[in-house]
Amino acid sequence: MADKDQIFSDRMLSLGLARVSEAAAIASARLIGQGDEKAADQAAVDAMRTQLDMLDISGVVVIGEGERDEAPMLYIGEEVGTGNGPGVDIALDPLEGTTLTAKDMPNALAVIAMGPRGSMLHAPDVYMDKLAIGPGYPEGIVSLDMTPTERIETLAKAKGCESSDIMVCVLERPRHEDLVAEIRACGARIRLITDGDVAGVIHCAEAAKTGIDMYMGAGGAPEGVLAASALKCMGGQIQGRLLFRNDDERGRALKAGIEDLDRIYTRDDMVTADVIFAATGVTDGSLVKGAQRDGDYLETETILMRSKTGSVRRLIYRQNNH
Repeated sequence: MADKDQIFSDRMLSLGLARVSEAAAIASARLIGQGDEKAADQAAVDAMRTQLDMLDISGVVVIGEGERDEAPMLYIGEEVGTGNGPGVDIALDPLEGTTLTAKDMPNALAVIAMGPRGSMLHAPDVYMDKLAIGPGYPEGIVSLDMTPTERIETLAKAKGCESSDIMVCVLERPRHEDLVAEIRACGARIRLITDGDVAGVIHCAEAAKTGIDMYMGAGGAPEGVLAASALKCMGGQIQGRLLFRNDDERGRALKAGIEDLDRIYTRDDMVTADVIFAATGVTDGSLVKGAQRDGDYLETETILMRSKTGSVRRLIYRQNNH
């Protein structure tokens, strides 16, 4: 019997969530460097689904592998968990960086976030223009309504440095050629990433460690909600505005219950209540280490965060590889 009124106990559920991302990372790690994106993704999906069904939750996937007719498993709207427990929203990407995994490149992650039912934006599978910075700045100091140059100059002033000291993370795509040219023209530096914009946004929250001050550019809207979940735990700001290439994509947004197609969403618009977030490294990255084989053992590192307490845990999991 589902008890949707049960309290969402983030403390009790957080370790279970870490097990879910660990299982997905371990499954896909066996396919690192094999050049098969689909197989790596499928392995992560299967493992994540199996672990989710062991949790005492009445869960609904709000950010998942796609619409029901496109994804056989972990599709948007799918119910997961034992059904005995609190009603929760789940945002997930079983393998963020399928290409990174297939080519054994850095920053592939298994990612999942969970909050109370109704707390996460049901973002359609379209693009989202994103802007993110780390903690410690006044709310709304930079905005999607500003030009890239204005954002950089404003952040540099707030940080007490020159524009040339600001490092911006951008997804390397042809659509970002003008953005990259403008950022460089105003003197700022760019770290281009090939994939994995959830990790890219999270890097802003640890600028002292990663060297990244700001994230800009268009990527998947579902990943925007996952990134907002992480920043809600770590601190930092993110804004997102949905981008539509055609009427089919506008239709998807309307179907997802979105009325204002031009709205700028803040972090707390995308994730309205306390959230827990877990990410396990598949390949080595600047956030967490990738899955490592050590003789008969396989070892993973997970970052597990709770927004309620602002706690960040790093968990090492080791299992016999046979």
